[in-house]
Amino acid sequence: MAAKTLQGTVTSDKMNKTVTVVVARRKKHPKYGKYINLSTKYHVHDEKEASKEGDIVLIQECKPISKSKSWVLVDVIKKGAGE
Repeated sequence: MAAKTLQGTVTSDKMNKTVTVVVARRKKHPKYGKYINLSTKYHVHDEKEASKEGDIVLIQECKPISKSKSWVLVDVIKKGAGE
């Protein structure tokens, strides 16, 4: 089975070798049919510290690195503003 990959925006790069990535998605309400914006925060391992706040990145699920980290940075798709 292939590992999951997601695309999100870096919201914090203050930790060593870790960034916080927000992945936003839209879900249709089962009863009312209205679309709801949902978001999930992930702690992502960034070994080379390649990403900065505001970047759009591709992340991949991996085995747990720590208590809160089980995702690793694959690629920086687009640099954020000010870079």
